[in-house]
Formats: sequence, structure tokens, C-alpha cells
Amino acid sequence: MIRLARIAMTMTLGLMITACGIFGSDEDPELGPITTAIGVNGYLWTATLDTLAFMPIDNAYPSSAAIITDWYSTADAPDERVKVAVYFRSEQLRSDGVKVNVVRQERKAGAWLTVPVQAATVLQIEEAILSRARVLKIAADS
Repeated sequence: MIRLARIAMTMTLGLMITACGIFGSDEDPELGPITTAIGVNGYLWTATLDTLAFMPIDNAYPSSAAIITDWYSTADAPDERVKVAVYFRSEQLRSDGVKVNVVRQERKAGAWLTVPVQAATVLQIEEAILSRARVLKIAADS
């Protein structure tokens, strides 16, 4: 009798857990990885870190939906440096889900001066992030 009650309780709890959906659901497969844990789309977050891996990361806070690099310069151009900020606008994997800002400075007479950035530079970074996110999503779906 006790064994039958335990089996019935186990089955009831199993059905309740399944009904709650804590093991996932197929409601919207386009959202990508679980986004509620970090507040941004996991594919876009990972793709951004991969794309900017050559630059030192200053701040990467999922709760503020931003990744900001530290200043970066190359040995070829030590008097020029750039800083990139990526802001996440959506939990979905969409082309308007990221916004990139780039600040470029040049050293003149010992002082760093902000100079214009070509619009193509921002677009290239955004496209690199989105392309990498698509690759990650395709790999996860396979």
C-alpha cells in the first residue's frame, strides 16, 4: 500500500514538473539559448566576446547588457587607439539586437584627441558579431 502511494506521488510530481516547463519548451526556438539567466541573447553575447577577443575587455556585464573594451592599439600604429562598446537591445537573435559604438583617438603632441570613425568600421564590427552568432546558432541546432 505504501509502495503504491509512493509510485502515485512520484508520477504526480513528475507530471507537475513537466507541466511547469522547467525542462524547456518549443514555444519559440528562435530565442536561442536561455536568455533569462543573463538578460541578453547568449549567441550574441558569445559572438561579441569571440569577435572582440583580440582586445582587452574592460567591462562585460550581462545585467547592463553591455560589453566595453579597454583602449587598444597595435604596434604598427602606437599613436592611434580605439575603444569599442557593444550594447544589446534584444533577447532575440536579430540584426537589430546589437548596437556598436567605436571611439578612435590619435596622439598629437602628447595628448589623445578623439577623431572621427568611418561608419563602415561600425558596420563591419556589427556584421562580424551577427555572422558569428549565426554560426553559433547553426552549430547548436545541428
